[in-house]
Amino acid sequence: MSEILGIGSRVNHPLFGDGVVIKIHQVAYEVCFIHQGIKPVSKEYTNWTIIEAISAESSVSFTEAEKSLIKILKYWSDVSEVVPLGDKWKGGKMELIPGEAGLKPKEIPIETFFHKIVMLRDRIRVMEQRINASDLSDEEKVNIQQYITRIYGSLTTFNILFKNKEDNFVGDKGE
Repeated sequence: MSEILGIGSRVNHPLFGDGVVIKIHQVAYEVCFIHQGIKPVSKEYTNWTIIEAISAESSVSFTEAEKSLIKILKYWSDVSEVVPLGDKWKGGKMELIPGEAGLKPKEIPIETFFHKIVMLRDRIRVMEQRINASDLSDEEKVNIQQYITRIYGSLTTFNILFKNKEDNFVGDKGE
């Protein structure tokens, strides 16, 4: 019997080329090959070259690793997620008309305005996460969290722009 490979082991198959073990079954590996996609390969197969073997005991599933990475990136990054604009607003314009006579109105695409709102929401979320991870006392964190909740509440006016309700701003429901 050949050596048991763990998830993340890199191999070179004579027919399929370079690949990585992404799942282990009782009698076979699932290997993701660069040019051939995901293929099952028997654990008894010995005609490939093992480029880098990872111990089966120390490996985690690809799904677990992916979930952890997504969580870390959302927590620490300043990258905006893709949030869809409501269909009725696509291609629309927002017109700002000054109350003072003689000044020109200003038009901007709703998509531009919406993108800025989403960036603002994402930055508030990052700030909230950093506060929660900080060395502040629990009382200080709660006090700051109340301000953040009020900020979200002030932004609920813009919820009409979101396509999906789960993307909406939610403030304090008690006030």
